[in-house]
Amino acid sequence: MFRLSTIRQSTQIGRRFYASYEHLSASKQSFIATSGIYPQGFKASGVAAHIKKNKNKDIALILSDLPCAGAAVFTTNKFKAAPVLVSKETLDENNSKLYAVVTNSGCANAVTGAQGIIDAKKMRSVVDELVGQPLSALTMSTGVIGQNLPMDKIESGIRDAYAHLSPDHESGWMNAAEAFMTTDTFPKLRSGEFNLQNTTFRMAGIAKGAGMIHPNMATLLGFMVTDAYVKPELLKKALTYAVDRSFNSISIDGDMSTNDTISVLANGASKVRIETEGADYEVFRDRLTAFAAELAQLVVRDGEGATKFVTLHVKGGESFESAKKAASHIATSMLVKTALYGQDANWGRICASLGHSGIDVDPTKVSVAFVPTDGSARLELMIKGEPEKVNEERASEILKMEELQIEVDLGLGDSETKFWTCDLSHEYVSINADYRS
Repeated sequence: MFRLSTIRQSTQIGRRFYASYEHLSASKQSFIATSGIYPQGFKASGVAAHIKKNKNKDIALILSDLPCAGAAVFTTNKFKAAPVLVSKETLDENNSKLYAVVTNSGCANAVTGAQGIIDAKKMRSVVDELVGQPLSALTMSTGVIGQNLPMDKIESGIRDAYAHLSPDHESGWMNAAEAFMTTDTFPKLRSGEFNLQNTTFRMAGIAKGAGMIHPNMATLLGFMVTDAYVKPELLKKALTYAVDRSFNSISIDGDMSTNDTISVLANGASKVRIETEGADYEVFRDRLTAFAAELAQLVVRDGEGATKFVTLHVKGGESFESAKKAASHIATSMLVKTALYGQDANWGRICASLGHSGIDVDPTKVSVAFVPTDGSARLELMIKGEPEKVNEERASEILKMEELQIEVDLGLGDSETKFWTCDLSHEYVSINADYRS
């Protein structure tokens, strides 16, 4: 069982509470959660510490009443930001008695030298003081690179966030999700409840990201929390598996951030306990994966300047790794992405990208198709290396849709993967040309 609350299930509440998002398209508004089913023992808050020039919320705090097992996946960028290094250090020393995740937006604390490390540790120590536990928090930061944190604002903001912690959707979790946002146009918050071991456990998660999104790391800022107990080693294994099939399977612009972090905390407030590998572990791992995939897809749906959400389904691969490598290469092709924006059925660009993706390809076995999401007939473009006579009018109809799927069958095996991406528009250039203004 997986229950999820979105604006589509509670339209009246959405219109009342989220008036600030009424300028968005109905499609984007439909992804804003208006209620939630949150894990026991966790509280959340988001406040404005005036780090951002627009004075929007910029400090988020998630806190557990109970000690948590913790795990995280971090960017592979060589210029790892200070909060990444400090959080790695925290987990190396303490992965079983964590209590919190503290995040600031508006300043990345990246490429800030020794002072950046001091500042990230100060964020952690403020939380340590408030909860009365050492090494209690993971730290995350997002925003402009190369600027030091305004620590007077950060410290007072963390204390303010602690004073406003709430288990409720509106006063707690939604405020926290909004505090994560930079160029995001809507908060990315999900929660759900699952059956396992003849009882239930819950998950909640927040993600942020709209640009500088590309896999082979954690891909963005985000976290998930659960009231299941999961042994730390198994939690790390499950998170790595989940991220590889979710946050590491999205791309917006092919650029890798310095701050990317995906973390998970498990406090054991429910009766579900995962202490060994086996069937229960696999169920939890797969639920975590599906949950992470939904959060990851929200990031793509909010891609900077994006007008389309595209699922790239690569199947017939010799292995999961080769199918994913092919999908990643096609998804990040500027020629493919601009053709999607221009609604141009130039499917030859897909083949061209696949041909130099670095995997084994037999052109005589490759098939390509556009698959509309409205349930109407798919459009075959190439079958086993032979081009089809494409109905350009039908192709144009599909490419005008906000969502579509591109299916590529390599014809070499049974492995497959899905990768989520978007188009590349004029608006993306405008947003990133003016990012610091």
